[in-house]
Formats: sequence, structure tokens, C-alpha cells
Amino acid sequence: MKKVLILFGTRPEAIKMAPLVKEFQKNSNTFEIKVCVTAQHREMLDQVLDFFDIVPDYDLDLMKPGQNLYGLTGDIILGLKPVLEEFKPNYVCVHGDTTTTMAGSIASFYSGAKVCHVEAGLRTHNKWSPFPEEINRQITGRVSDYHFAPTETSKNNLISESVSKESILVTGNTVIDALLQSVDKVNENPSNLIKDLKKQLGSDEVILVTGHRRENHGDGFIRICNALKEIAESRPKTTIVYPVHLNPKVQEPVNRILKNVSNIKLIDPLAYQDFIWLMNRSKIIITDSGGVQEEAPSLGKPVLVMRDTTERPEAVDAGTVILVGTNQKLIVDETLDLLTNKDRFNAMSTLHNPYGDGKACKHIVAFLKKLDN
Repeated sequence: MKKVLILFGTRPEAIKMAPLVKEFQKNSNTFEIKVCVTAQHREMLDQVLDFFDIVPDYDLDLMKPGQNLYGLTGDIILGLKPVLEEFKPNYVCVHGDTTTTMAGSIASFYSGAKVCHVEAGLRTHNKWSPFPEEINRQITGRVSDYHFAPTETSKNNLISESVSKESILVTGNTVIDALLQSVDKVNENPSNLIKDLKKQLGSDEVILVTGHRRENHGDGFIRICNALKEIAESRPKTTIVYPVHLNPKVQEPVNRILKNVSNIKLIDPLAYQDFIWLMNRSKIIITDSGGVQEEAPSLGKPVLVMRDTTERPEAVDAGTVILVGTNQKLIVDETLDLLTNKDRFNAMSTLHNPYGDGKACKHIVAFLKKLDN
């Protein structure tokens, strides 16, 4: 029996690891599975756990007011020590690029477990953008024994860093597994919030906005907010829906600049299932999120990415996303063009998703089944 610990700490990780947990559970004759959460993010993490019916075996509950990267990194490594000593996993699966991922991979390496990196090989090659995620994934990549890359581009990034080809498997991205498994569930059993939003939005054209990244705090968010205000004023019959991140550095400029714009709805952060519904309901999405760049093409939604760099160049190359940074004019011009240029909109909304077909988790489990303990 192979012992596998699945480790995550934030909502995006939980979304992308949930279908992997479920796939391992289908193979309980081969694997003993335990789930550990650091709760680097608490409330938003719990929403995803509830939606996917996952009860962690270990909950480090590390989130605290005013937490910083120094304390969080140390707390994760120290908090995982007794978990690793008790369970003694053969393999630890970490995901992506969070502080939980980086610190968890180091702790797992210290314990002697083999580290499996899901969503491996993403790179911007700029250690400050995104911060600290780019360095988190590079460190995790150096520590990992097995690399589950979502695309050939990610695989080639790893090979260029002298990672052995035999340790890399191109799987597609598990976020597509999660999305495709969830869309029907959301439509069959909509929450009260979704029912209420349906009434409020009616037949309105909808733009969905998300934004939270550290590198955009300050002047970047001011430009983003001014761009959204300009778009709203140019399109009075279009409704912009913006679930506002809880970070005060996001809340302050968003509320100050956008609160009184009549066709902008500022709402609380959404549960995963509600966010899926809203993505599906939207015409276009403006975001600085990495995961949305991967999910939206499967729903046929063009994406404007408010970042200067992206570790997901496949989407740019495929034409499903456009990089606009925090340039106010570019955000406005590209948004208005997509809303008015039907040919361009239709071309973007019917392109193939470069991030997979929803079978990434099956590939990962099959790969680990073949390994000797």
C-alpha cells in the first residue's frame, strides 16, 4: 500500500487538488490517502472543502491576523513535522506556487518523502513577478521528485532546468477536471446567492472582474479601478460584477473609486460554486488570477489579464487571453473592442483550451500506481 499525503492551504490549491483527492480515493486498494491543509487561507478554503465533500485528516489552522511570509513559512515547516512523522508518507503531493507549496515541499524533503509537484514547470523567469509565487514554484521544482506539468511548454521549462525527462509527465491541468465536474452540479443545485444574482442581472451583458495580486497593489489598483469606471460609463447597459478580495489594499481603492458607479456591483468574495456560475454567465472576464486564465477558455469566455507577465503563455499563444497589465487605456480599449467586435469575440470564445480535457488526475494516479514504493 502506497501512502500519499495531499497537502494544500489556499482556495485555488483546494479547487485544483480536490479532484485529485477524489481520484486517489477511487483507488483505495493501491493508495492510503490522507489530506493535510495548512489553512494559509481559512474561510475561502473551507468553502471549497465543503463543496467537494472533503474532510482533512490534518488541519494545521495556521492563518492568523497580519500574517507575513516569514512567519508563515516557518509555521508551515514546523507544523508539518509531526504530521510527516506520524503518517510517514511515501509521496507528498503539493500544488503550484503558494507558500504552503514551497514550505511543504521542503518539509517533505526533510522527512524523506518523495515530493510530487502538481502544476509543475510554470515560469515567468522574473523572480519578482508574480511575487512570491515565481520563486515558490522554482524552489518546489528543485525539491520535487516527480513533476506533473500541465503543458508541453511547462515540461520544456523543466527540461531546460536539467530536470530529467523521466520524472516529468504532461497531464493537463487539474483545474479543468474540477471545473468540468462542477458545472453540472452548480446548475442542478444553485445557491440562494445565485438565484438572487439571476434576478438582479436579468438579461444584462455581464463583465466579471477579479483582482488581488500583490504586484498590482497601490498605483496598479488605482489604474485598474479607473479603467473599470471608464468602461462602466461607456457601457451603461453592461453590468460589471466585482467580487472584491478581502485584502484592505484591494478594498480601499475599489470602494473609494467604484462604490457609487451604478452599473458596477461590488460583492463579497464568492464560494467556488457561485464563482463558476458567474464565470459561465459572463460575456468576458477581466482578472489577474492564474486559475481563471485556465478555466475560462473551457467555458468559452475571453479573458483580459491584468498582469505584465504570465506563467501561462500557452493561453496567450492560443489566443484565449490577452495581457493588458494595469495600463488604464489598454484595459478600456481591449474591453470595449471585445464587446463591440463580434468577429474577434467569437474567435476568442471558440478557441481550444490549451490546458487539457479534464483527465489530468487520472494520468497522475496512473503514473504513481506504476512506481515502486
